[in-house]
Amino acid sequence: MTVQDIAQDYLTTGKLDALPDGHFIAGKRTPASNKKMESFDPGRAEAFAEFSLGSDTDMDNAIDAAEKAALHWRQVSPAERCRILNNVARVFRDNADRLAVIEVVDSGKTLAEAQGDVQSSARLFEYYAGAADKLDGRSVNLGPAYTAFTVREPVGVTGHIIPWNYPTSTFARGVAPALAAGCSVVAKPAETTPFTALVMAELLCEAGVPDGLVNVVTGLGSDVGAQMVRDPRIKQLTFTGSVTTGINVAQMAAPNVTRLTLELGGKSPLIAFADADPEKVADGAYWAIFSNSGQICSAGSRLILHKSIRDEVLSILAERAAKIRTGHGLTAPDMGAINSELHLSRIKAHVDAAKARGANILTGGDTTGDAETGKGWFFQPTVIADLAPNDPAIQEEIFGPVLSVQLFESEEEAVTLANGTDFGLIASVYTNDVGRAMRVAGAMDCGQVSVNDYWAGGLELPFGGNKKSGYGREKGWEGLDAYTKVKSITISNAS
Repeated sequence: MTVQDIAQDYLTTGKLDALPDGHFIAGKRTPASNKKMESFDPGRAEAFAEFSLGSDTDMDNAIDAAEKAALHWRQVSPAERCRILNNVARVFRDNADRLAVIEVVDSGKTLAEAQGDVQSSARLFEYYAGAADKLDGRSVNLGPAYTAFTVREPVGVTGHIIPWNYPTSTFARGVAPALAAGCSVVAKPAETTPFTALVMAELLCEAGVPDGLVNVVTGLGSDVGAQMVRDPRIKQLTFTGSVTTGINVAQMAAPNVTRLTLELGGKSPLIAFADADPEKVADGAYWAIFSNSGQICSAGSRLILHKSIRDEVLSILAERAAKIRTGHGLTAPDMGAINSELHLSRIKAHVDAAKARGANILTGGDTTGDAETGKGWFFQPTVIADLAPNDPAIQEEIFGPVLSVQLFESEEEAVTLANGTDFGLIASVYTNDVGRAMRVAGAMDCGQVSVNDYWAGGLELPFGGNKKSGYGREKGWEGLDAYTKVKSITISNAS
């Protein structure tokens, strides 16, 4: 079946064939040992399947399976790991249509966005397959009396808490380097998007990943998620989510001194100087905030404009935003749904509060529905202009299709505004002056900066934040660091 056939079948029946409804432990589907919970299609605001609410036993079994598998996997040759991970990429591409449709129905995003996520997931396994046999140490010159060198060893069992906004690619960006480094995996997907992780775990085994090496337990974060975080057998935790939950994860993991990678919130700025092309600025800001309905930790949720180009940029941007067609992700809309009713209410509360403060709403500002059916959880593309640095719409992460606009006159002021939040994930600078671009990039307190293209870069580059955006890096070669530990070995050459 083509992706269009799979999509049409779902739109007609409201069902997806052969969805797993239990966990995936020790290489097989494991029946639920606890209650089940409904999973909702955000584009229709209707339940389409059920999944298991994991128990203590389920999580314990998953960690036990991962611990046993890790002992074997670390002995597998790097070349064989490379071969298997390359095969994973092939199997993902062979199943891309099914994965993409599941991602749309699970998360609410558009089919085009989901297809991109699946392809990037395959590419992540391909990238780290190439790293598996290149995780070398280094020799250290201590003089003729000693021979000294370092080796990189796998940390062991790794835990992964997967967010709901990118359930496919976030799964891949943690699991792929963990496997390449010789580690095993226990993953807990978000309650609102449980299915792609389960299906991907099955495909990993189909591709040759040994049983028990990748395990998925579904359920509530407060139950099985917290249990995984507290378990001393977990040697590395990779968490993507909110600042509040990230702090809780760090506190729960602290007694075991568990290694942590935290990718948390963002309030990322796009700075546009007077010499920037207004059309390009508007286009960059459009994709920076309205991709995936703004539900991206690295979304360009703040547009910091030089006063001289304010009117032209905002005119173009507001006109384009007002024309965006919202709709179910399988019907080729311009923008998909908000992931849950709860999150939709949070976005609305943020914007309603801005209205109450007298904010200048240029376009949007309210909930809406599918352009054809009226169903689903949607929020209008929204632009709020001319905000003060301390305004909550500037300081707080809204995590939706809501752009907050600030104005500046000098380069120094632009940098001050850009750095003026608790977050430091990514930033973008639009200017034709290379010197200015380099100065501003250097002055930004964040993990990644692009110039004249907000989404420039790729999985080959490290990704992560400063300040309350978290710590540690994923993607790129640096993404392997979390899953290896360095050991130094020194040999006396004395006779």
